Amino acid sequence: MRLAFMGTPDFAVPSLDALVAAGHEVVAVYTQPPRPANRGKKLTPSAVQTRAEELGLPVRSPLSLRSVEAQAEFSALGLDAAIVAAYGLILPQAILDAPKFGCLNVHGSLLPRWRGAAPVQRAILAGDRTTGVMVMQMETGLDTGPVRATTEIEIGSKTTGELTAELAELGAELMVVVLQDMAAHPAVPQSGEGITYAAKIDKAETRIDFSQPAETVERQIRAFNPAPGAWFEFEGERYRILEAHVGSATTANPGEVLDNALTIACGAGSIRPNLVQRAGKPAMPTVDLLRGKPIAQGTIIA
Repeated sequence: MRLAFMGTPDFAVPSLDALVAAGHEVVAVYTQPPRPANRGKKLTPSAVQTRAEELGLPVRSPLSLRSVEAQAEFSALGLDAAIVAAYGLILPQAILDAPKFGCLNVHGSLLPRWRGAAPVQRAILAGDRTTGVMVMQMETGLDTGPVRATTEIEIGSKTTGELTAELAELGAELMVVVLQDMAAHPAVPQSGEGITYAAKIDKAETRIDFSQPAETVERQIRAFNPAPGAWFEFEGERYRILEAHVGSATTANPGEVLDNALTIACGAGSIRPNLVQRAGKPAMPTVDLLRGKPIAQGTIIA
């Protein structure tokens, strides 16, 4: 097929690679413009732009697709389909209508559950047992389009980073299968029941609330790994917990350090961090952290 690819972060890269490997003609890659990144705030291209340039594919980075000029340029590509994976721009109706088979989206949830910006994080935070990836025929509504194919997986103890990487690979494979035989994968309308929305993560959500049950805190830690990280504050410094396991029940006050291994009481049960990161420092096992910065038993942290 003659395709355009539209994506921005690491999640989208496997889909781009899979389309090229399957022999499709990717005539244009649309991605977000380079953004300031890291401490130097140097303009940094997206993961998709970097990969597209490695593959020798032409890259376009419009700030919007709402202008007549941008829409005419897109229409002139004469596409069979546009493949979208975490692109980050709203696609107007004129864009959705331009390709012969429309725009197909790789979405990392089991729609209609977790429509929106942060489906992986929200599924982990909610304690969902399963999630998945879908190939959806795009409409102007927020992830409301009919679905052509689905792959479901167990969440288990995976972090957002681990789950996102797995869903990215599965979504890439699923998209190739759909494009091989569109007729065998008709667009089926989503159910009108079970609709939930995966709102963008707010910074306030990333601070650990030890008054919550330990299971809730552990899910928060996994949901915000690798970024932005679930954190607590001690002596005016921020500590990110990147990995932890649920400990035993306790009658201590929430936030109280229970031992010299940094086991922390929660509203119900306790949490024991395995991997911690101080501000501006590399992540390290808790035992190594405590050698350089002891946090005494009986300390109350928040």
